[in-house]
Amino acid sequence: MSIKTGLAIVIAVAVVVWLKQPSKVELGEGVFAPDEPQQETIDEPPFLYKGFEIKPLADFSITAKVILREDYRYDREAELSPMDLALGWGNMSDEGVLKHIDFSQSGRWYRYQYQSAPISQSEIATHSANMHMIPAEPWIESDLEQVKAGQIIEIKGKLVEATNEQGWTWTSSLTRQDTGGGACELVFVESIKIIRDG
Repeated sequence: MSIKTGLAIVIAVAVVVWLKQPSKVELGEGVFAPDEPQQETIDEPPFLYKGFEIKPLADFSITAKVILREDYRYDREAELSPMDLALGWGNMSDEGVLKHIDFSQSGRWYRYQYQSAPISQSEIATHSANMHMIPAEPWIESDLEQVKAGQIIEIKGKLVEATNEQGWTWTSSLTRQDTGGGACELVFVESIKIIRDG
């Protein structure tokens, strides 16, 4: 295969991925997801999923605004988690707040910056999070693919730790108060529902 042919294929795949991305939903100003995520520590045995050992750590549910969505296909984690959702709740579900903040998402990280945000840095950090989605079933993966930035969604499932045969481990955060490396939630999604879609 020539370099030009290879480049054309890469560009074509990128275009298809971009076209599959749903457009953003705008709901207007107001707090649409006021409640804190719910979490309860559990003691359940590990189970196998796509060649990974999954250890449940906590039951988890959240109703939140989708700030950003990023799909992954080529990183090490993509077989397990094909999508990250940056989610906001409380004042971070209010477009009147979000419009003052610039967001980005890549490399399994969620970033934001602002010149003058209407809420504190602490509230931004503790009321939004980048969460790695592990769809429990094929139909849940299909439902996740319909998720758009701006929607209000409800997710129920488990926060987990995943380990592969080589000993590589990916562990969920168990608090909304942390930031930086290791602060993301690894969510085994057992149900997802779109609450508001414009």
